[in-house]
Amino acid sequence: MNKEEYKILKKAVLIEQEGFDFYMLAAARTEDEDTRAAFEKIAGEEQKHINWLKELYNKMSGAEDTELSFENPPEKPGIFDWEKKDIFKGSLALSVFSIGVKMEKEAIEFYKKAAKNSQSSEAKELYETLIEWEKGHMEEFQNHYELLQEDWWNEQGFAPF
Repeated sequence: MNKEEYKILKKAVLIEQEGFDFYMLAAARTEDEDTRAAFEKIAGEEQKHINWLKELYNKMSGAEDTELSFENPPEKPGIFDWEKKDIFKGSLALSVFSIGVKMEKEAIEFYKKAAKNSQSSEAKELYETLIEWEKGHMEEFQNHYELLQEDWWNEQGFAPF
């Protein structure tokens, strides 16, 4: 693994940490227990990713062999059924999901670029795993954002004619 790939791995840890912090803040801002639990669950997934990436980084940085070898990555996050929950409403909810989508998109683009520029098939495999994690969250948040957006427009009197 070359120096650039170590930097990318460190950045991946930071991306996951930012996600963890954001989802914990979202959990703290909602009054609905189920919604809080959902955000805490997503934050927990991010924490697993952080731990796995740190372990991988530490293992690789101390290894004589600089080939990237990773075992048992956390599974792709499951989709949470937001429609069954009484989510906190209004512009705060829209903002949380909009920011979540943007964070996940930025992470996906970062990992796609890293995969494209990498010469290591093992590193490319790692980046593809990271892309799948982020896609799972992004799709989940995008779907829920669209549902909330319709509700918000209706509440504001912007319903279609």
